[in-house]
Amino acid sequence: MIKRGSLFVILAILAINVIAQKQYGPYGEWGEKEAQKILSDSPWAHTQVETNTSEMFFNPTANPAVGTTASSGDRQARGATNQATSVNYHIAFLSARPIREAISRKVELAQKTPNPELSAQLQTFVERNFADYIVVAVTFDTKDPRFANAPNQAFAGALLATIKNNTYLDRNDGKRLFLSQYIPPASDGLGAKFVFARNFEGKPFLGSDFTQVRFYSEVSKSVKLDQRFKVSDMQYNGKLEY
Repeated sequence: MIKRGSLFVILAILAINVIAQKQYGPYGEWGEKEAQKILSDSPWAHTQVETNTSEMFFNPTANPAVGTTASSGDRQARGATNQATSVNYHIAFLSARPIREAISRKVELAQKTPNPELSAQLQTFVERNFADYIVVAVTFDTKDPRFANAPNQAFAGALLATIKNNTYLDRNDGKRLFLSQYIPPASDGLGAKFVFARNFEGKPFLGSDFTQVRFYSEVSKSVKLDQRFKVSDMQYNGKLEY
């Protein structure tokens, strides 16, 4: 009786997990909002918001009475904003199929008329084989273009030799997988790409026996990325995607 009871509990838990896993429809049917959510707030993509509140209150950039400045060098260079400003870093597993599907869908939706040649290229992008690599792509945006200079310079100037020891994926068991290749932003619009080997100690770095994976990178003194992803949520139509 005890064994039967234990088996019943296990089966019940498994059934709950299956029900809890979200099922996604064909990406060719996604709307703009569905695709964007996959890219910014999903099991495979998070948005890290860095907010600067130092200029929320009025503080003149110069004192006309004495002719000297009352602000930092940054304020003089940018001009005062007198409000909080944010930079949004979008961190996504490009090697996860749903991310590539969402990117492709957004490109398709942006076309005014069907483009069979482009659709074929996008399908090739979706089907690309990432059997040997894990790729994390990072893009960013900000409402104030003056605050784009620092991240632009950080991503464009980063070198593998200088960031590899402070850029890694780590699991909930404490094991770390360090960066093997860095590709700065290019004209493809996919942002900076951080490449890791998919296999670790003779087997895939992630599996269902892990609960969490973290991406961490000190791209520069001003750009530090740190996001955690729940492994069980990274199941995509029955397959772990990362």
